[in-house]
Amino acid sequence: MKFLDMNDRYSGLIVSMGGLLAIMAVLLVINIVAASRLEKNTDLIDATNRMATNTQSVMKDLFDLQSSQGEDISSPHMTTVLKRIRASVELNDQFLEALDKGGKLNFVGGDHDDMEDVRAIPDDAREHFDVVKSEWQKIEPLLSDYLKNADNIMIDSSSKLSLAHSQAQASTVRMNEGLENLLAVVHEDVEDNAHFIRIVQILGILGVLVYFVIFLRVIMGRLQESDRELEVARRETSDIMATVNTGLFLLDKDLNIGQQYSKALVDIIGTKRLAGENLTDVLSHRISETDLETTRQFIEQLYNTRVKEKLVNDLNPLNKVMFYDEGSAKNRYLDFKFSRVYEGKEISRILVNVNDVSNAVYLEQRLEKERAQNDMQIEMLTTILNVSPRVIHEFIRNTHTHIDKMNTILKNPGSSQFELETKLKSMYREMHSLKGEASALKLHSFTKIASDAEDKLHALQNQSKLSGNDFLPLTVQLDELLNLSNTITNLGERIGNTVATMSKMDAEPQTRTERERPDAKTELGGYLVQFGHDIAKRQQKQIQVDVSGMAGVSIPDSLSVVTKEICVQLLRNAVVHGIADGQTRIANGRPLVGQVAISAKEEREDGQNYFLFTVEDDGLGIDYDNIRQRLVDAGKYSDEDVRALSEAQLLNTLFSSGFSTRSVTDEDGGRGVGLDIVKDRVKEYGGKISVQSEKGKFARFVVKLPIPIV
Repeated sequence: MKFLDMNDRYSGLIVSMGGLLAIMAVLLVINIVAASRLEKNTDLIDATNRMATNTQSVMKDLFDLQSSQGEDISSPHMTTVLKRIRASVELNDQFLEALDKGGKLNFVGGDHDDMEDVRAIPDDAREHFDVVKSEWQKIEPLLSDYLKNADNIMIDSSSKLSLAHSQAQASTVRMNEGLENLLAVVHEDVEDNAHFIRIVQILGILGVLVYFVIFLRVIMGRLQESDRELEVARRETSDIMATVNTGLFLLDKDLNIGQQYSKALVDIIGTKRLAGENLTDVLSHRISETDLETTRQFIEQLYNTRVKEKLVNDLNPLNKVMFYDEGSAKNRYLDFKFSRVYEGKEISRILVNVNDVSNAVYLEQRLEKERAQNDMQIEMLTTILNVSPRVIHEFIRNTHTHIDKMNTILKNPGSSQFELETKLKSMYREMHSLKGEASALKLHSFTKIASDAEDKLHALQNQSKLSGNDFLPLTVQLDELLNLSNTITNLGERIGNTVATMSKMDAEPQTRTERERPDAKTELGGYLVQFGHDIAKRQQKQIQVDVSGMAGVSIPDSLSVVTKEICVQLLRNAVVHGIADGQTRIANGRPLVGQVAISAKEEREDGQNYFLFTVEDDGLGIDYDNIRQRLVDAGKYSDEDVRALSEAQLLNTLFSSGFSTRSVTDEDGGRGVGLDIVKDRVKEYGGKISVQSEKGKFARFVVKLPIPIV
């Protein structure tokens, strides 16, 4: 199609060039024909002159023979003359034959040994040729008769020589006149032919010059018209490039930007000089190195005709790519679209369309944030509607307590590494405990923020050296958690929740009977059962949580919070570490469903009332060999030293901060914080904890807390 368009555009030029070439071809043919005729005439003149010369030679030799009569016929002189005269006779016969009919004439002997293509005598010179031919035919028989026996000493040929000599004298004059007349006619023809060639050449040159002038004017007109069209097209292109609000440019196979690009591209990219620049140089340090390398490979595939354009565009690495702008504190987002430009079936260029989609991306991010906020509020609303006000109130109160504690810990300056490590452990406990309560209520927003904070704390725990500034980023998570707890409070108030009422009740003086609410244990039991099943579902295990051992036992108000916190940690520990998956349990001869029993009671010892609660599972028990191996893997003990540790020492390790027998980390375990919280809370309340275990059968944790006297 493009070739046909080009032919239409340049058809006049092609016709003009064809006409010029035709004229030149005609002139060339005429010149060739005329030159050939001139050459043949030249050969004819040469042949005629040679015949005249040869005839004179015959006359001279006859005179010589006539003068040398009586000389020995075998003498060198006589032999040479006779030989020469015989050759002259033969040559004249050839001349006459060639001049009469035209053809090849071979000059042999004497000073000549070449061949000429002689043309036949022209018609207007035929009468002169006939005179020459007639006179020679008078001489030639007499010469032949003489030469037949001229070298025979026994025969007298003098009379024949005299006859030949006499005839030659008479005919030679007439032959010369005929040859001169013949030459005059040929010379005239040569001059006419040369004159014709000169005229043709002059006319040809004039014609070519005239044609060239016309051709030049036409071409110049076409060029001027084309220039005007190009100028209009250039102006239109410039207007388009200056008007469009997107960045447009062409990209070659080497990723070089074309000379033409839209004005908006300068503003979008933020670089004034773009023509001829390499795209990777322009984007360097403004997008990630990974995206930059992927872009090179992507454009390489765009030039691959075997790869479909739509398929490649689906892999576009510059789709809403973050663009670092040095002149702005806020990064922008650019969207690059690539389209192939074809010349025939070949891909010649890639058209690139760039748009600044920062506003759209920020809008999407804001909508996503609002959507997440709405989802979070729905999640919280669901929790409020499905959980008793007392539990919600306790969670909010505990959250504020945990946050206040963590804020206090953060404000603690701490200078030595020991102080900073203690600070880290305390932060870890509070955050993990808060996460456990949020996870139990299925408040995933709380859990996510707390998990992120735990990731930061875990990273700090693995640092060789700590500083006070390492803890500053955690304030962001604390603010987010506080905002979420406030959101729950506000939602509860909006739907007429009794959270505010419960807060007021907590502030009023209460009797022991009021403090020992009969529904507290019921709420805690149901809470733990649901929490246990949620953990088991996430861990892909099956369990049965038995809280019947809590029936008839009231939890003292002063210990309700810590009891719930410790039960949560021990229940999580039982499901994550104690109960194996169903396949493993069956292989070990145990029932498919694991059992976790939680019981509580009060007892009196040495005049002090104690509240006891037990969390027991029928799982794997405590694997002391596994603890030893983890200590060796952590580089804390050698193989020899770890074997010397008692089970009591290994249990202390199990309750230490950051130690876990689990190799993977998730929402429910693997960070080594749960049992550390239990130990810390038991110590804080002046209680005791005991552990009984049998490998492969059970693990039992008993917590004993003193009941404060009111």
